[in-house]
Amino acid sequence: MLAATLAVAGAIVINALAPSRAEAAALDQFKQFVASTQSAKGEFTQRQVRTENGVAKVVNTSSGSFVFSRPGKFIWTYQKPYEQLIQADGEKLFIYDKDLNQVTTKKLGNALGSSPAAILFGSNDLEKNFTLKEGGTKEGLEWLEAVPKSRDTTFERIGIGLKNGTPMAMELHDSFGQVSLLTFGSFEKNPPLKVNSFSFTVPKGADVFNN
Repeated sequence: MLAATLAVAGAIVINALAPSRAEAAALDQFKQFVASTQSAKGEFTQRQVRTENGVAKVVNTSSGSFVFSRPGKFIWTYQKPYEQLIQADGEKLFIYDKDLNQVTTKKLGNALGSSPAAILFGSNDLEKNFTLKEGGTKEGLEWLEAVPKSRDTTFERIGIGLKNGTPMAMELHDSFGQVSLLTFGSFEKNPPLKVNSFSFTVPKGADVFNN
């Protein structure tokens, strides 16, 4: 379940992005992003795409906001169509379903590892868990392809679309042939964050399940 939930780092097909002049290669841009970005916040739109009879079809769309501080601290908030919170304080992962008023917790440990979330939220040593290579230019972005080195993951490859040293999109392919697509907006690097920004408080009356 963790792997599926962390697919918040999923892949994306960008719409309405005008072609731009040639930019630095994706790997160089990504290294620039990692070196210069300890934290960030922004908004996201996530789409799940399924191919039926050779035709790609969007079967689910959600949106919300995110904030992270590497390594391993983040808040990923789904606002539409259903409210759900995925939060990590560097030691534990919390998943809160507002409709069910239910919290599921898990030790973070190496859970990020080769998951898509490690790309944005993990340590700077991404090449420890992924094999990285250039993915070419598409929809005005320079793309980087990340293939997990570990076999203990449901993801076969992850595409990262960059522009001006910032991730603008991600494209997540799992071993079942499904694709999750993510686009980012209002991406702000290194915003001021409070010391306790990632501390999780269990909502009143919520059921808590420890995994």
